[in-house]
Amino acid sequence: MKNERGRRPAGGLKDLLGSFIIAWSMYSRVPMPQIQWTKERMRYTMCFFPLIGVLIGGLIGAFFYLSEGLGAGTLWTALTGTALPLFMTGGIHMDGFLDTTDARRSFLPKEKKLEILKDPRAGAFAVIGCGTYLLFYAALFSELDQRSVLLFSGAFLTERALSGMSVVSFPMAKKDGLAASFSQVALKRTVRLLMALYLMAGAAYFLAMGKVLFGSILPGWLCILAAGAVFAWYYRMACREFGGITGDLAGYFLQVCELFLLAVCVLCGWLYPA
Repeated sequence: MKNERGRRPAGGLKDLLGSFIIAWSMYSRVPMPQIQWTKERMRYTMCFFPLIGVLIGGLIGAFFYLSEGLGAGTLWTALTGTALPLFMTGGIHMDGFLDTTDARRSFLPKEKKLEILKDPRAGAFAVIGCGTYLLFYAALFSELDQRSVLLFSGAFLTERALSGMSVVSFPMAKKDGLAASFSQVALKRTVRLLMALYLMAGAAYFLAMGKVLFGSILPGWLCILAAGAVFAWYYRMACREFGGITGDLAGYFLQVCELFLLAVCVLCGWLYPA
């Protein structure tokens, strides 16, 4: 892109690389160099967020096949498969799940719920919610087979593309916070377009895997519909209960969407036995 004098803007490529580094250092445990967070470098941060899901999805599939090849037990595979996404992200999205669970279970007005989101302490409902979530996740993961785990690998890209789309499209519940910071400086039209392309790629992956692995596009459509339904629920819940979204709510959505897509992939394995 050139300015009025026909010159390329200084630092354009460096700022794009900076956006990549910020996204991966914030939302993954992949080692990244330390850089300064400037507005220019934060503009495209969300554009690189779904790529972390590509890495996690690939690792989940590789881990499952490696465990199967080594003859590992079901318990080891299920528990390690449950922990792997948390390890790769440092638990940043699960932190949002815990905070949001505490806030939602308080049944207090919006202002009080937003205060609970800021509280660094974990309440009883957060602990109960996290424990229940991980138990369901491990139980479902233990039911995956070699076909359904490949279908599930596409969930990590899709859920992050939807989460990124919400950051630049949904109303913010407050003017400060991480999500608001990214939303304010992001080039929203560009980010929305790229998130749409990611979502098209995720949908194509689900449909292709359904056809190749299960002999039907129905598993792919079930995954697409499940992700869309959770996204619509997320918008309604966030606006009604919090007046918009925050970084914690975006993390909460990501974890809920992941669990639902895992359940759908397990269901597809049951509906189409090998």
